[in-house]
Amino acid sequence: MGDGAEPAVQARDVARAFGDVQAVAAASLEVRRGTVTALIGPNGCGKTTLMLMLAGLLRPDSGEIRVEGADPRTDAAAVRDAIGWMPDQLGTWDNVTCAQTLALVGRAYGLARAQARERAATLLDLVHLGEFADRPARVLSRGQKQRLSLARALVNDPAVVLLDEPANGLDPRSRVELRHLVRDLAAHGRAVLISSHVLSELDEMVDDAVFMSKGRTLGDEVAQEVARARARYRIGSMDDAALAADLRAARVEVDDRDGLVVSLSGEEEAAAALAWMIGQGHRIHRFAPAGSALEQTYMAMEEERR
Repeated sequence: MGDGAEPAVQARDVARAFGDVQAVAAASLEVRRGTVTALIGPNGCGKTTLMLMLAGLLRPDSGEIRVEGADPRTDAAAVRDAIGWMPDQLGTWDNVTCAQTLALVGRAYGLARAQARERAATLLDLVHLGEFADRPARVLSRGQKQRLSLARALVNDPAVVLLDEPANGLDPRSRVELRHLVRDLAAHGRAVLISSHVLSELDEMVDDAVFMSKGRTLGDEVAQEVARARARYRIGSMDDAALAADLRAARVEVDDRDGLVVSLSGEEEAAAALAWMIGQGHRIHRFAPAGSALEQTYMAMEEERR
């Protein structure tokens, strides 16, 4: 979690309309340095519009935004320097090579020619595109373009990284590598905001989550629902009926409608519960979190049923 200092990204009651369409009505969030925050909601709820405003690429109609203390409306240059922006689809120059693409972006950020080339090579290796350095962008697959887009977002060594659907088009190995890379960015003190529909993968990647519905970010009650979901554990034993009976006798909340799931207060109680079950002679072959907490919370959101 954060260190108590001012968040790297702050948005307060931000709104933006396009004509009669209110894309974002009232959005508030914070992203702290050294953390990964998920922005979650259905298509059309305003996620991309909000991220564009955070990146300084779209002006809010009302509300306040601060990125590393700078207001994108009055200090757009400082915000651009602080942010690495990865859109959901990469626009490429089809006849420009991958290395040239990144070097050109580096030059736009003020890097010397040699520095820009060196930075491009480093980032292509980081996203496993080194062999494509001298190939034009038009030969890249959808997933490879996503990796090039991620590298482009990191050219300026940003303090804040905004990733809009970065896993789109990635194969399973690349998704795992993306998860490790995002966690590494946070480990080095960056603030990362990531939007994705792959909720089960986000659950393993993020520290915090902000849910959006119909242009609004949802409040603390949703965060509490995430915490409750993360405290659900699925258990498999050689005799689930006997285990369920013993757990209920011990006043543990049990749901046996689809396997055996218990609600615990957190990791300490989970460890104690596992030790207790084994001590009671139950032969446990499975004990793990019951799926994705973010996915469970998303499915439970009353806002999405209206």
